[in-house]
Formats: sequence, structure tokens, C-alpha cells
Amino acid sequence: MFLKKSIKTAMLALLSAAFSFFPGDAAASSRIKDIADFEGVRDNQLVGYGLVVGLNGTGDNVKSVDFTKESLISMLDQIGVNARGGQIKAKNIASVVVTANLPAFARQGSRIDVMVSALGDAKNLQGGTLLATPMVGANGEVYAVAQGQIATGGISGRGATQSVVRGVPTSGRIASGAIVENEIPFELDSLETIRLALRNPDFTTARRVSDAINAMLGTTASKALDPGTVALDVPNAYRGKIVDLMTKVEQLQIQPDQLAKVVIDESSGIVVIGKDVKINRLAIAQGNLTIKITDVPFVSQPLPFSNGTTVTGVTSLVDINEDVDSKLSVLNTGVNLQELVDGLNTLGVTPRDLISILQAIKASGALQAEIEVI
Repeated sequence: MFLKKSIKTAMLALLSAAFSFFPGDAAASSRIKDIADFEGVRDNQLVGYGLVVGLNGTGDNVKSVDFTKESLISMLDQIGVNARGGQIKAKNIASVVVTANLPAFARQGSRIDVMVSALGDAKNLQGGTLLATPMVGANGEVYAVAQGQIATGGISGRGATQSVVRGVPTSGRIASGAIVENEIPFELDSLETIRLALRNPDFTTARRVSDAINAMLGTTASKALDPGTVALDVPNAYRGKIVDLMTKVEQLQIQPDQLAKVVIDESSGIVVIGKDVKINRLAIAQGNLTIKITDVPFVSQPLPFSNGTTVTGVTSLVDINEDVDSKLSVLNTGVNLQELVDGLNTLGVTPRDLISILQAIKASGALQAEIEVI
């Protein structure tokens, strides 16, 4: 009990100390490049199907995984080896899915990293080599070819009666494992309008971005179209020099606005409270009722030289413990984040209790914020 209360006290003290580093009126500014993306400047996902060879008996069972067997036969046919009609028992080969992100403006001959994941019943891809695998985009066109030695972060071992697995040995990575074969055409300098997509859409933030750009250019070339989009008409002075314009725009500092929100992760007990969360005046009481039931076995022996029998049974002991130290606390109207945390800490609440309290405050209508449960 003493250890549990000590851990609880330490957690609350750490939470209070962490919030004390953030002044209530502090407003952090951010670069536009950190809160928005330029339309068209993005990655593209690639995927491919391939074969990994050189495994130490940890590959697919070709007798049960038909697509691995057919892929192996097809691959051997391409290099002039006829394996049809024979008995294939190889355990050193595995079917895999290869994925990668093709960066914006990637040129022919440049290299990108790829991820390799087992598709069949392979146990471990460690030490395997991926054979040449075409990687296609959403339109079905081949944009890169991947090949190379796989590096896995997981390990596995098996003995006669025990086995151990750490990490995920059925997936791995090939650094610079794919060569770009085709480029995605995008004429940046021909743009007449640049669109900025906010990563966290908000009316106020979009207007501040637009105002900052107009102040820098000295014109009204930029305007907020909606909470998530800001349009910038390229001024004549920057025609054909879009990179120069984007460099200046992305370095502008603004103060992003945000909704008053409380995010709750019930599975892990994590609670994140936004800076602008406010509550109306209310009283909170938090108490713990603990019921402990202990089963004690007993044996009843008959008297000597009697015809009785031995009887066994269980006696249940019930102990009810209610926390009498719980108090009713009053929180005033419009308290800020620091005051809210301090008030809940005085009640000695745990993160799990905090989740229930916040949901109850929201249900009462006193919490002026949105609650998001993830």
C-alpha cells in the first residue's frame, strides 16, 4: 500500500512539474513550412511483389503456399531453368510485399529506401536477398526497381522445447534499395497559383497565414479559401522563380490557433488537455471504495472414536475500505489549464480517475471544450 501511494504521489508531482514549464499566456509561433504543405509537393506510394532468397530454412513452405511455388517456377523460367513437373522442397525462399515512398521530384537513377514484409508463412527474413522487384504506383506504372540485402530489426531462435522472438523478424528494410526508373512530371515553375494545405485546418490559422504572406509581398495576392486551404497567386516578380517565392513563404512565422480539446486514450490512460480548455464553476468530489474479499479454507475433524467424517470448506472474509480523506473541491469559472490540473491534483486523482472526471464534467455542460476519445 505504501509503495502504491508513493508511486501515485510521484506521478502527480511529475505531471504538475511538467505543466509548470508552460506559462499560461505563452504563445508559440511556427514556420508556415511546419504547419502546411504545398499542393503537388508530396510523396507517392509504391508497392511491388517479389521473392527473397538465401534464407536459412526459415522461408515459406512451398507445399502449402502455392503462390510462392508458382512465383519461384516463373522466376526460374525467366532465367532459362525448367522446374515444372519436379518436386520443389526449398525452404530458403519467401514471397514478400515491397513498399516505398517516392519523394517529390525524384529523378531517374536516384535511390530510395524500401520496406520488405513477408506474405506467406516465412518465419524470418534475416540474411535474405530480395530479387529484382518492379514497384508500381496507383496508376499501374513502374516507377522503381528494388533489390538488395534485407536488414531486419528482429531476432528469433528456437530450441527443442522453447522459442524466443524479439521484434518482427518477418519484416525488414533495404537502405537505398530501389532505383528510380521513371519520374513523375510536375512543372513547378509554370504554376500561376500556389495552394497551401494546412495540416490542422482552422479558420483563424488560415487567415493568419494569408495575412502574413500578404504582408511579406506587400500585395493582396493571398487569400484563405477555406479552413484548410490558402491560395497564393504568383506575383509577376516571381514568375519563373517559384522556388524563391516558396522559400520566403515557408519561413514566415505565424501563431497557429487551435480548438479547445481534450484527447483521451482510454487503453493507455493518457490524457492530453489543450491550452484553451475552460470550465464553468462547479464542485468535484472524488472517492475510492475498495471491497476486498478473502477466501480462507478450513478443515473440521470429528471427535476421536466417533463415526463422524472430516469436512472441508471455505470461509469468506469481506473488508470494505472507503477513502474518508476525499474532499469536495470547488473550481471557479473560467479556470485555465494550470489551475485545472492543480485542482484535480489536490483531489489525488490518478490518470484513470481523471478520464472519468473529465467525461463527467463534459456531461454536466461545464467543460467548454471538445473531448476526443482515441
